[in-house]
Amino acid sequence: MKCADDTCPYWEKDKDCPSADGCAGYIDKIPCTQEEMERNGCTEWCGLPFCKSDFSGGRRLNIGLHDAERDHLKHKSFPNYAIMKISAWHKSQGDTVEWWNPLYKYDLVYSSKVFDFTPVDPYLPEDAVRGGTGYRDIPMDQELPEKIDNMFPDYSIYPECDYAIGYLTRGCPNHCRWCVVPKKEGGIRPYRAWENLVRTDTNKLMLMDNNILSCQYGIEQLESLIGSGYSIDLNQGIDARLVDERIAEIISQLKWIRFIRFSCDQRAQIEPVRRAVELLMRHGVKPYRIFIYLLVTSDLKDASERVEALKRYKAINLYAQAERNERLGILPNKLQLEFQQRYVYGGSYRKETWEEYCKRKKLAAG
Repeated sequence: MKCADDTCPYWEKDKDCPSADGCAGYIDKIPCTQEEMERNGCTEWCGLPFCKSDFSGGRRLNIGLHDAERDHLKHKSFPNYAIMKISAWHKSQGDTVEWWNPLYKYDLVYSSKVFDFTPVDPYLPEDAVRGGTGYRDIPMDQELPEKIDNMFPDYSIYPECDYAIGYLTRGCPNHCRWCVVPKKEGGIRPYRAWENLVRTDTNKLMLMDNNILSCQYGIEQLESLIGSGYSIDLNQGIDARLVDERIAEIISQLKWIRFIRFSCDQRAQIEPVRRAVELLMRHGVKPYRIFIYLLVTSDLKDASERVEALKRYKAINLYAQAERNERLGILPNKLQLEFQQRYVYGGSYRKETWEEYCKRKKLAAG
């Protein structure tokens, strides 16, 4: 069957298409037939969006990797999980892998972009395999082929990274207006065991789970980390509403890299956060170990009330983030950025209210 879709990233117009339905779509969902695998000497489907044998003529591929945030954000140090897995898979196939350079020619280029505000590199080849929520023109729920997703990440491409990263669970049962996780990953489910994530050259484990306490498996995994010798960080925060006596006991016994993180993104979360903080304090956790993310919407009165409610814990760490969601057309205004960057980051919130700060700076309080 001939292909008439000139937008397909894998098949040229009017060339034979492998899909009997007439459209291969994302071809990584369509494995080779048994006949094709036998013809090319394969014992199983490799998971690639093309037949490597046909593509390379049997030679090793030259692979270019592009981490959009690494190129754009000057101080970006957090590694790209998908890119590391892609690198590991191609290296396991004997391919040459390096960071993409627009001056060089590659057999295949992979580009990952996490944030929609990160600019698209104009020099990326048109046939680059793109992924990540930052690319708004591709499906948000796009996943790595299973063969690649099962790889242990290649940390050698981020030599400054001295910790392991990964997920114990994926997804989230909540549907917060500002969050893409349910659309991208679906509901909460088990994903990996911590023993499969840790590295042998470091005792640090950075977990990126979005709502680990909403999954019994996640709680059991955390409990099994007690006494393991590994220090952890849940960098997306913990849902304070789910912290009870048992959870507080588990949290207090775990070793933490630095902070125990929560989010307080709306007024309704103030009391659950305060209750969780006080539970942890009763279990011996000092307030300076607690870090709270604050979403700053255009309703600055709401944000300032959350700050006032939480700063009573003198040593607690507050981190403000102005709401930004370009998919929904939401951009922070100047007052939101002032609240984030100068009022909270600058530490002014510790000695004055937002209204007092605005009066001193001659700003409208919002």
